[in-house]
Amino acid sequence: MRRIRNAKVLATLGPASREPETIRSLFQAGADVFRLNFSHGSHEDHRNTHAAIRAIEEDYGRPVGILQDLQGPKLRIGKFKDGSVRLERGQAFRLDLDESEGDDKRAPLPHPEVFEVLEPGAPVLLDDGKLRIKVKDAGKDYADCEVVTGGVLSDRKGVNVPGVVMPISPLTKKDREDLRFGLDLGVDWVALSFVQRPEDVAEARKLIAGRAGVMVKVEKPAALQCLDQLVELADAVMIARGDLGVEVAPEEVPGHQKNIIRACRLAGKPVVVATQMLDSMVQSPAPTRAEASDVATAVYDGADAVMLSAETAAGHYPCEAVAFMNRIIARTERDAFYRPIVEALHPQPEATAPDAISAAASQVASTIAAAAIVSYTTSGSTALRAARERPTVPILVLTSKRGTARRLALLWGAHTVHTADVRDFQEMVVKACRVAVDEGFASPGEKLVITAGVPFGTPGATNVLRIAWVDK
Repeated sequence: MRRIRNAKVLATLGPASREPETIRSLFQAGADVFRLNFSHGSHEDHRNTHAAIRAIEEDYGRPVGILQDLQGPKLRIGKFKDGSVRLERGQAFRLDLDESEGDDKRAPLPHPEVFEVLEPGAPVLLDDGKLRIKVKDAGKDYADCEVVTGGVLSDRKGVNVPGVVMPISPLTKKDREDLRFGLDLGVDWVALSFVQRPEDVAEARKLIAGRAGVMVKVEKPAALQCLDQLVELADAVMIARGDLGVEVAPEEVPGHQKNIIRACRLAGKPVVVATQMLDSMVQSPAPTRAEASDVATAVYDGADAVMLSAETAAGHYPCEAVAFMNRIIARTERDAFYRPIVEALHPQPEATAPDAISAAASQVASTIAAAAIVSYTTSGSTALRAARERPTVPILVLTSKRGTARRLALLWGAHTVHTADVRDFQEMVVKACRVAVDEGFASPGEKLVITAGVPFGTPGATNVLRIAWVDK
């Protein structure tokens, strides 16, 4: 099941794709990592889905990553007497803590933390930004507003307050319960929603305690203000364009996307571009040309993975969506402009032996036309450094840690094999050559560039580069 591409496909599972046979078809079509969205579904649903993914992994002998996406805090309006109201531009409208049902004059907003930060002039977005009101006066339990953009507002619609840092943790009571469940289940990545500041990531890292990789979702404007710190603290980053596009002007999102990808590539952290990539495929068996271009842009920019959300979770054509995503990536990476664009941003190696070895491996592999770079790794750091260079040849990752193998399913260019560790140089070369042939990366007579750390099995100790010829 070798993928003939570098960027990976992350597919969300849901009602349209939860059955084991559908998950198998998604994997066969090109999905490398599966997302379990804990905003929906029961723990039992996710347990069954997890088991189905692991069964596929066992059948194909290829590590498959599983991402647990936590819901995070959801600010929602309360209920209305008639289920909904129509707000007209220029009318007065109050938000308050009164739990009684609302009308066209007021509505309950059961989130006291919102009123702590509201000030006159602040915009408030309702129903994913479809309606917009502006604060005229505010107190500890109310906000008198004026409707700027009217429309129909119904029960339990979402509320966004752009431009301010909310005094709340990104981990709700539900998230903490879901996190315990997911870690016990054995997820490989945990995606954090509603991240606003570095402290949010530190809190999550403490709870996760190394049992899964920490993926920060950039979906709040406040996160953009401390992006470098968030990237440093995270193990990976997701550009959640849907939620980000509610609080940031749509025309600003592409620039932010490129900036986030750039920051992650310079730091050597995997980055995922998400939301509405092939959105028309929720209803249609083929994407629009604009959507294909959107996916290609993320690939040209060097994203590690592109994600499908509703397309695979609730759409009518989940397998077709993955297959199209797979085809778009493969075609983009064959384009004559792909390598010059990707190589235009070339991170400088840090002044360390592991970085020097990884940079040299990419250069040597290109110079001698090697069939692949073989990276032995325990923690995954060697593979991350290899991918940071965006080499012209595939990266074959060998690791004795099953958890590391699964996490690296998300990494650009990495084909990971779970195998026993080696004990000496001779075994290192023999195993690298054998696995490269078995996995379809090399043929007898071709060359490999091998990187590893000595003593073998020592995390983060990349200090060896070896050129090997595959025996005839």
